[in-house]
Amino acid sequence: MTLDTVKNYLDITWSDPDTDKKVQDILSRAESTLNSYAGETVDFTDETTAEAQLLLDCCRYIRNHNLAEFKVNYSSELIMLRSGRQAASYAAAEDTDI
Repeated sequence: MTLDTVKNYLDITWSDPDTDKKVQDILSRAESTLNSYAGETVDFTDETTAEAQLLLDCCRYIRNHNLAEFKVNYSSELIMLRSGRQAASYAAAEDTDI
């Protein structure tokens, strides 16, 4: 996910180094949060995925100082993220055992 994509989603239309650093820090925190829930490193480069949308929403909540509320409001999506990753990991392990 690019900084410009996140800025666009957050309706930040101006550009200055302090704002860019703040948004980059928010993006890093959001990625770290979602990677923690997923139990692995998630690839957010494809911006059309559900994971990318979840990342953008997480950035929005972090920007508004409300990460705790994100975890409540998106609990089902976070559970689906984790279980989907676990299922894919299990399926990959099963394929190597054959």
